[in-house]
Amino acid sequence: MNISAALLAGGESRRMGREKATLVLRGKPLWQIQIDLLRKLKPVEIFVSARTDPSWRPSDAAFIPDEAPSRGPLSGLAAVLGRIRTAHLLVLAIDLPFMNEAYLRSLCHAIEPGCGVLPMIGGRAEPLAAIYPVEIRVDLVDALSGTDSSLQSLTNRLVKQGKLRPLFVAKENEELFRNLNEPADL
Repeated sequence: MNISAALLAGGESRRMGREKATLVLRGKPLWQIQIDLLRKLKPVEIFVSARTDPSWRPSDAAFIPDEAPSRGPLSGLAAVLGRIRTAHLLVLAIDLPFMNEAYLRSLCHAIEPGCGVLPMIGGRAEPLAAIYPVEIRVDLVDALSGTDSSLQSLTNRLVKQGKLRPLFVAKENEELFRNLNEPADL
């Protein structure tokens, strides 16, 4: 598959109270679950985007520090899109451990030149399990220099500009997007 992949792991985990990447679910730490999933897709390259290089990062995944100023996933996306060697980047958040290979493959098959794919649930974007075209890096950098760092706002603009195609998530797939934010979510 001619696509790059990035695991977004730069969050501060304030609500969880500890680093999410090392939380264990089904006998494995979240970082391992997500990296294994990305490997199954056989991307050209795999990146880990975070504020600092994590001690758990596997050797086959390159580290890319979030782009300054630190504005959450927007900073990670901008940094990784500046380094990929392919036309598209699949991103997956560390705290979406219920995502599966079949769904991510369906996203990969839905991309077009210059246009990514943005899953939507009930009118709300799911930008942390999506595919972005390399061309939107300039939009991300512009957003980083502005006052609105919301991925919801940015992805809505990119959809209107035809740079992202919304893909409505079927009810039976909504569980794939359940994230882990608090200890009770485990």
